[in-house]
Amino acid sequence: MSLLELSNVGFSYDRRSQTLDDVSFTVTEGRSVGLVGESGSGKSTILKLMLGLSRQQSGEITFEGRPLDLSSGAFMRDYRRKVQAVFQDPYSSLDPRQKVKSIISEPLRSLKIPGNHDQIVAEALSAVGLPEEALTRYPHAFSGGQRQRIAIARAVAAQPKLLLADEAVSALDLSTRILIVDLFRKLSERMTLVFVSHDLGVVAALCEEMVILEKGQIVEAGNTQDIIANPRHPYTRKLLESIPRMPCAMK
Repeated sequence: MSLLELSNVGFSYDRRSQTLDDVSFTVTEGRSVGLVGESGSGKSTILKLMLGLSRQQSGEITFEGRPLDLSSGAFMRDYRRKVQAVFQDPYSSLDPRQKVKSIISEPLRSLKIPGNHDQIVAEALSAVGLPEEALTRYPHAFSGGQRQRIAIARAVAAQPKLLLADEAVSALDLSTRILIVDLFRKLSERMTLVFVSHDLGVVAALCEEMVILEKGQIVEAGNTQDIIANPRHPYTRKLLESIPRMPCAMK
C-alpha cells in the first residue's frame, strides 16, 4: 500500500535556482526509504514538504491516497498524528526548561490524543531503552545519544505510521551512532521510516529502498542492495567511493 507519494514535485526558494526539479517517488507502507545526497541536494527540502512546513510549487504530495492539504486544520491534525519527525541536533531539539515527561507527552497534548498519557509516555521511554527515572530529569542531564533517544520517544509516543528522520545520527559520535541506528532499525519493524542522510552506510543498514538526489533531481532510485551492488549513475558511484561507512553489517 502506498503511504506517501511525491509526484513531479518542484520547489524553489528563489527565482534563480530550482531546489527540487520533477521529484517523484513512493513510500510503501512497511518498506523504509533512505533519501541520500550531499549538502544542497534537496533532501532536507523534501522532508520539509513532507512535514507540511512548506508547500511545493508544482506537482503533488499525497498521503494514504489523499493530497496533502495544508489549509485544512482537520487534515493536518490527523496527518501530524500519523507522521512524526526526529531532527539532527539532539541538543537544540529539546526544550531545556521542560522535564523529559513533559517533552515526550507534548505531541499527545497538542494533538489531543486520547488514552492514559502517563502509560503512553512510559511505553515510549521503554521503547527507546531509557529508564523510568529519566522522566523527572531535564535534558542537560543526558548525553547526546540519550537526548536523541528522548527525541525519538517524543516522536513515537503518538504511534505514527510514518517516522521521518533528518540526519538523525550525524551529530553523534561513532559508537553512539551505531546504537541509535540499531534503535531506528527496531522501530522500523513497527512503523515506516524515511531516513534522510548523506551517509550511504547508514541508509544501507536501515532502509530497503533508496533515493539518490543530486542538485534537486533524482539520479537513481530502487532497492538499496541492488544500488549498492550495482550503482548505475556516476554520482552514486562517487558517494559510494567517498563517504565513510559505518562499521556495521548491512541488511
